[in-house]
Amino acid sequence: MRGIGTPACGVPLFLFMSFPSIRVFDSRDVAVRELACEVSELIRGRAAQGRLVVLGLATGNTPLPFYQELIRLHRHEGLSFANVVTFNLDEYLGLAREHPETYWSFMHRHLFDHIDVPASHIHLPSGTLPEAAIPAHCAEYEASIHDAGGLDFQLLGIGGTGHIGFNEPGSPKDSRTRCVQLDEITRRDAAPAFGGLEWVPTRAITMGCGTILAARRIALLAWGTKKASILRAALTGPITEQVSASFLQEHPNTAFYLDRSAASALEARRETCQVS
Repeated sequence: MRGIGTPACGVPLFLFMSFPSIRVFDSRDVAVRELACEVSELIRGRAAQGRLVVLGLATGNTPLPFYQELIRLHRHEGLSFANVVTFNLDEYLGLAREHPETYWSFMHRHLFDHIDVPASHIHLPSGTLPEAAIPAHCAEYEASIHDAGGLDFQLLGIGGTGHIGFNEPGSPKDSRTRCVQLDEITRRDAAPAFGGLEWVPTRAITMGCGTILAARRIALLAWGTKKASILRAALTGPITEQVSASFLQEHPNTAFYLDRSAASALEARRETCQVS
């Protein structure tokens, strides 16, 4: 895949000379166009070789403009997802699949129903399992990722606790897909969508940090000043289980796609390398 420092479809407002790569854009729309271009090149390149591509996907408001751009590429530029296999990061436990706030519903509403990805290629953890079946299901999810060839690309957001997926504070770096208890900050952040905190599930199934870090390519998206403080902790603070996104500091092929507001707490790190 094309290196992040050599964009073919656009340029960032600023590049930070750092590891992982930090790319700051004038707007999220410019950022997602650049990332969607990269992903489309990967999909088309694999299709030309007669090969599948495995994408790890995320939910929430942050990736919505990215999914909208993928849909545009499908509708107007002929991008086919017929060779794409998807694995979602996580799913709430205890909600019927058709509940409007499940991630199954979210992904179909915002992406899958609008592209030609085969239904058999779509994978999300189940949120309707009996308690005794959860460990085996998590192991099967890991095995399915492995059998598909591993994650070629993993899309991430960052939560208020610094979590990636639902890897809340205390999640080990080598953790794998499992059932987790949701942090109260995470539940409060989700409460408006559910109509109140009392309706937000308390548990979820999530890919582990180790599952995510095994991806060959990772892109984390973040927009707005609300994300600035936790991004600073993740990118400039210690690598710690208390902020699972900090583990990305050690991943060899990760890029952060940020708008100006999200990057505002990182301004002191910016090199004089404005791209025009």
